[in-house]
Amino acid sequence: MAEKNQQFAVANGYSRNDAESATLQSEEELKRQKRIKMAIYISIFVVFQIIVITTMSLTVMKVKTPKFRLGSNINVQSFESVPATPSFDMKFTTQIKIKNSANWGSYKFNAANVTFQYQGVTVGEIDIAKGKVGWLSTIKRNAEVSLSSSLLTGSNLGSELSSGVLTLNSVGRLNGKVAIMFIMKKKKATNMNCTIAFDVVAKTLKSLQCK
Repeated sequence: MAEKNQQFAVANGYSRNDAESATLQSEEELKRQKRIKMAIYISIFVVFQIIVITTMSLTVMKVKTPKFRLGSNINVQSFESVPATPSFDMKFTTQIKIKNSANWGSYKFNAANVTFQYQGVTVGEIDIAKGKVGWLSTIKRNAEVSLSSSLLTGSNLGSELSSGVLTLNSVGRLNGKVAIMFIMKKKKATNMNCTIAFDVVAKTLKSLQCK
């Protein structure tokens, strides 16, 4: 009888050990699964952050050159021309457009000027005061322009006036900085290069093209 009790106790001891071993293995397996899940979550978070940073760098944080243009609403106030001399005097109103619609940050620019030329010779000039263009926006400044051909010599101005079309160029350069998210500033210069054609007879704008 004592021998049977001893055998029973030994059997129970093995059973308890097996149960404890199974419990430990189960706990280890749960911990392992938790570690795997944590690693997966961390990997997903890292990939998400990389995507966000890449997207930001390609869109929001990417600085593009603002555009500096002459407005198409040119209204000629006076236009006197003499092909025989040859000479011309002209006054017109227009707008200077500074377009910053591609940047997620403001563009602060220094004072500059726009020069009007006939075949490379300056016939007039206007000043551009320093200022600021908000992010994703455009500003327009009204301008009055006075042009005179008094400085021209040895040109084919007479034949051009006789043809009925006077072609001029407006050139200028703005220097400034684009501020992104108030944390990054990048220098950006933008150029104006427009070709303006006037109808000599009608005394109106014929065409305007800006690069």
